[in-house]
Amino acid sequence: MTRAEFEDAVRDALDEIPAELAAMMDNVVVLVEDEVPPGEEELLGLYEGTPLTERGEFWAAGSLPDRITIFRKPTLAICDDRDDVVEEVAVTVVHEIAHHFGIDDARLHELGWG
Repeated sequence: MTRAEFEDAVRDALDEIPAELAAMMDNVVVLVEDEVPPGEEELLGLYEGTPLTERGEFWAAGSLPDRITIFRKPTLAICDDRDDVVEEVAVTVVHEIAHHFGIDDARLHELGWG
């Protein structure tokens, strides 16, 4: 899958987020990278930022956007075909958005999004 096709899959996954939930996302950008950071080879996605549940009154003063990064090559490596990639991207996008809302990995695993 080309990078453009992978980016389309990420965009499609974001389009599937319910509008009322997407409207609550605040100061977050979603990016695609080919490779994971060194030492993080098991990652398919990464949330970096301050979850909405932890933001205080003065949080926004000078804050850069939170970042959700979806990693292309590790995702492609674990998937058998295009349909698998699309499904894995959708799960990863939901997983990382959940972190933006303050849901941790343990709870995501309980909910079946681990």
